[in-house]
Amino acid sequence: MISSGLAVSFFLLLHIGAQAFEILPGDSLNHQEITERAILNATLQACRSLALTEGTNFNFPAQPFTAENVAAACGASQSSKTFRLAILSIKLRNIRVDIRYAFNASFHFDEEMFVQGKKIITDGLVAVKASNKMENYETARQKLGEIMHPLQDFYSHSNWVELGYRFPNSNLIRAGTSIGNIADKSRATCRSCDGDDCTNNILEDIIAGKILTSGYFGVIPLVSTKPSGKCSHGGPLDQTSKIEPKGGINKDSFKSSHGNLHTRAADLAIAATSQMLEDIRLAAGDTTFLQMVGISRGSSRALCFVTDTSQSMSDDIAVVKTVTNSIIDSNKGTENEPSLYILVPFSDPGFGPLIRTADDTLFKDIVNHLTATGGGDNEEMSLSGLQLALSSAPFNSDIFLFTDAPAKDKHLKNTVIALIERTQTVVNFMITDSIVTNRRKRSNGNQPQTRMIAESDAQLYRDLAQASGGQAIEVTKAELPAATTIITQFARSSVVTLLQASRSLGQTDSFNFIVDETVSNPTVYITGRSLTFTITSPTGASQQSTDSTGSLITSTTTVGNFKTLQLQKQVGQWGIRIESDNPYTLRVIGQSPVDFLFDFVEPSEGPFGGFDSLDTRPRAGVNGRLLVSITGSDSATVTEVALVQSSKGSEETLGVVESQGDGNFLVQVDVMPVVEFVVRVKGRVQGSSNDFQRQSPTNFRASNLTLTADSENIFIPGTLLSVPFTVASNGPDGNVTIRASNSGGFESTYPTILFLEGGNSTNGTVTLSDPKNTPSGSDVILTIEAESPDGTDSNYIMLRFSIINSFNDFTHPECELLNRESNCTENCSLTAWEIYVRVTDSEAGVDRVDLIQGNGTFNTSLEAGNAGITLVSYAASCCAPEMEMLVVDRVGNVGTCRFTARDSVSIGVSQSLFLCLSIVALGHFIFKLSEH
Repeated sequence: MISSGLAVSFFLLLHIGAQAFEILPGDSLNHQEITERAILNATLQACRSLALTEGTNFNFPAQPFTAENVAAACGASQSSKTFRLAILSIKLRNIRVDIRYAFNASFHFDEEMFVQGKKIITDGLVAVKASNKMENYETARQKLGEIMHPLQDFYSHSNWVELGYRFPNSNLIRAGTSIGNIADKSRATCRSCDGDDCTNNILEDIIAGKILTSGYFGVIPLVSTKPSGKCSHGGPLDQTSKIEPKGGINKDSFKSSHGNLHTRAADLAIAATSQMLEDIRLAAGDTTFLQMVGISRGSSRALCFVTDTSQSMSDDIAVVKTVTNSIIDSNKGTENEPSLYILVPFSDPGFGPLIRTADDTLFKDIVNHLTATGGGDNEEMSLSGLQLALSSAPFNSDIFLFTDAPAKDKHLKNTVIALIERTQTVVNFMITDSIVTNRRKRSNGNQPQTRMIAESDAQLYRDLAQASGGQAIEVTKAELPAATTIITQFARSSVVTLLQASRSLGQTDSFNFIVDETVSNPTVYITGRSLTFTITSPTGASQQSTDSTGSLITSTTTVGNFKTLQLQKQVGQWGIRIESDNPYTLRVIGQSPVDFLFDFVEPSEGPFGGFDSLDTRPRAGVNGRLLVSITGSDSATVTEVALVQSSKGSEETLGVVESQGDGNFLVQVDVMPVVEFVVRVKGRVQGSSNDFQRQSPTNFRASNLTLTADSENIFIPGTLLSVPFTVASNGPDGNVTIRASNSGGFESTYPTILFLEGGNSTNGTVTLSDPKNTPSGSDVILTIEAESPDGTDSNYIMLRFSIINSFNDFTHPECELLNRESNCTENCSLTAWEIYVRVTDSEAGVDRVDLIQGNGTFNTSLEAGNAGITLVSYAASCCAPEMEMLVVDRVGNVGTCRFTARDSVSIGVSQSLFLCLSIVALGHFIFKLSEH
């Protein structure tokens, strides 16, 4: 499933036109379209700004803007999948507001909840900026989507448009400011509509006085009340609209009560969302902002190592160093350059810290200083290190874990599998000195080492590799360097999976996969011992594993239990037959821009219907639904989606595919499998003569247990966080085992056993304690697991929390002119001017100062004895008599300071004015807001 509940085709999630901008596609604009347009606009602005800074040209793509053509314009076509994924993540959290907070007026600016709605936005902005600063981008996306919803609803649910305003209300994103005159609770704001005509139901004195109001909303007859004289939201579900004054004022669609103003409301919602994104971009900087939305230079993939650093690992660590240096040096400046580097060391009893950086030089230095020390007993904290990496690695990553020891923390197996499923991350284990490799060394006359991994311990690593679609590569330490070629291959950009399967008992079986025109470098990986295979090409030619003279396999590598086959590219359907009495795994990969995203969804239990993305495993034995999105092509279509049994056979469950437009597809399955499965998608790119085939490497499973939980997603350091949860089952009565773990290592309490009656549910609570010194912007992933009484079934739910220290600092830095020297004359080319400025911030301190206008010499330094104050010097020709700089404090408050050569005046431009000017300045490339 997509990371942290990411879903696709979000316009399907909720049919709730009466409560917010419409969700289903149509003539009216909805939250999904508003959100995506604003993100595409902001991304183009960030890429354009970065290009100007680097002195390179930037060309805007043709409209309509898409994730694919915007990524290409940014010089990052290989990021189109992660870009679309980020957009979909933000959309999900936007739409989920209508599911989780349908009747919370504050999240929709209903019932004149202006103060409360604004606080949701401004508090959320603090969290987004803090998460970006700590590079916790998924947490930032989730909160960003959540606060976009009320921001957008303000223009549809309030009377801002009716008051004649043509620009967004910038104070909605600025704490400590007024958003306008709000109607008193006792003041009448509406009259009843004149029949079907509701265009003039807001009272004239409200309009003339520029008084803000919004409608009331309720779905329960008789219980749904509103104060006398107040407006209603309107629509068939709103029971308050049947109470005097009757009617409504919402502009959610053209069919709404004030539908004649829908276009203006949607335009302002796009502009306001763009404005908020601009504020976030200025606070974060262009590169960080682009990483938040999934755009990166080079490969979109991360290079992630989890490595044992105990005493016996000296040889292995030397290999990690060699591989790291090779990948960084050979790929620097190319499309294969990793966008992120992650390292998690572990031994016993410790693990971590996690090192996460985009700086390849820093990462090389850190890896090169790894040393092998200590280790204690024979077992190490390998799963704890892996859990930490999975909690931080981007969605769809590849992780390589190096060890020669069994896991001391085997109890984390289910937690690790849950993280693998939620992040669709492939984990490859590089295992040295297992009992198998030691057995081979003894047969070669070598003495076995005293430390080695027993068969049962190695099986744990094999199980985790199989669950993720990765390999458990078992080699001697001498063989390890040859085995690491897999890391170099996975460091390439745009790696896709064509086929993934495993056979846990070992058996003869045949598999098919398709190589389409877009695929390059088709490669087969096989792990297993004492096996033979036959490869068959689309032309019918075949080559056996014992045949070294065939032309289908251009190169072969065999090391330990691992085989790599590089195939000659032939477009069409290939076959591979494997014969073995032992367990084996098979994976076929290639490079292609065309791939897919998907998530499991279920009908919403709310009053408005629709679909909600699952945060858990889907229910077994009942019908199920998937939402699928094709990436890397604007013309690709899906023809088949199947759930394929992955470990014991090849039984398939085909789904019914319904196109939803824009590369999105709803897939309905009659019965969810009760065994492990992978998701396979087939389709065709327009103009191609062959189908494409893609598959999820990750194995999934359904469950008869249902686990739900929800909680405020902001965690204040030094406080307790209570997370209530519910477990339900259709199975027999019995005690359900509960486990809870978190990526921050915070202290927690929870019931370890809950009695559950079959067909019913039971409740519990997890309580987390967050240390006071936890840095603001950190995040923590809480995993709650439930296991059936007989231990054969389990489910989980994962919640992500943002840790924020304070919401009290909303003041941007200030500029003080210390000195100005100018001898400007009419002949400007012969004269110059210079200024010296002190930038201060009374609370958080100055984070950075950037020149945004002017082409003179710009320098900054810290004031001696005070690291919180920045000194600025600027010198320029009198022919360029103006300069402007951006000032940002450490919590993301943004301001600007402007100076000129002739006037010794420092102007502190307010954040809202600066953002309005920025949005207007972008008018030449932002979507024409009046075109739908």
